[in-house]
Amino acid sequence: MSKDPLKFEIFADKYRKEKLEPTIQLIREFLTEKGAKVIDDDISIFSLQSSVEDDIDFVISLGGDGTFLKAASRVGNREIPIIGVNMGRLGFLADVLPSEVKEALQNVLDGKYSIEKHTVIQAEANGGEFEGSPFALNDIAVLKRDSASMISIKARVNGDFLVTYQADGLIVATPTGSTAYNLSNGGPIIVPQSGSLCITPVAPHSLNIRPIVLNDDCTIDLEVESRSHHFLVAIDGRSYKMAEGTRITIRKAPYVVKIVKQNEQRYFSTLREKLMWGADTRS
Repeated sequence: MSKDPLKFEIFADKYRKEKLEPTIQLIREFLTEKGAKVIDDDISIFSLQSSVEDDIDFVISLGGDGTFLKAASRVGNREIPIIGVNMGRLGFLADVLPSEVKEALQNVLDGKYSIEKHTVIQAEANGGEFEGSPFALNDIAVLKRDSASMISIKARVNGDFLVTYQADGLIVATPTGSTAYNLSNGGPIIVPQSGSLCITPVAPHSLNIRPIVLNDDCTIDLEVESRSHHFLVAIDGRSYKMAEGTRITIRKAPYVVKIVKQNEQRYFSTLREKLMWGADTRS
């Protein structure tokens, strides 16, 4: 009995269509020659507003980490493995270089790859559903809005009072997001699959307030006071305006994001390369 061909769908930044078209064409031709099926409808390729079809085996994210986050949002709870092709700059999530595309796809076709399962977190407002997409692969941040004044954020973990932060904001980051906004605010790097989350303040008023790492099965409740009577909740960069007094609850989502990794790729070597650890930048 013959096996059904693998089916791939490409997600790419529609605003970079002209630059990405040669790579899209290369991927389409290569996979087609190998007997795989590729979703090549222009609307689904270049519009990140479309959703992934149910029978897709792999999603190819073509762009930077921002495109990867959008692709992960479109995949949602389907848990379809995502291959990240880095057409951007840093590329922690999208880690396949354009020159490596054919080799990486051949490895996928040959089954020579591994799957990393990455934690997703979700936001609730006042104990109910969040208006908009509540899921984040990187981080959920509570931030001040339209004011030079900092905000006051009362934080509880599993119902126990932690501290009231006086700051420009607060980041709750997954291990995946620990190298993003969290890192730029002095938070720690957390190894994937470590079962942890990190709470990191943004520009805290008190210098003795530090990031704290928690188990990812905990529930984090945040209550905000602001002079402007409003604040922002940013979910993987998607911002939502919230009224003062709204309680934001953050917890682990009931699904993971599956990322395709080449067998020779190692997390610590990626850190050394992307963050230039040990590099002597002196001229």
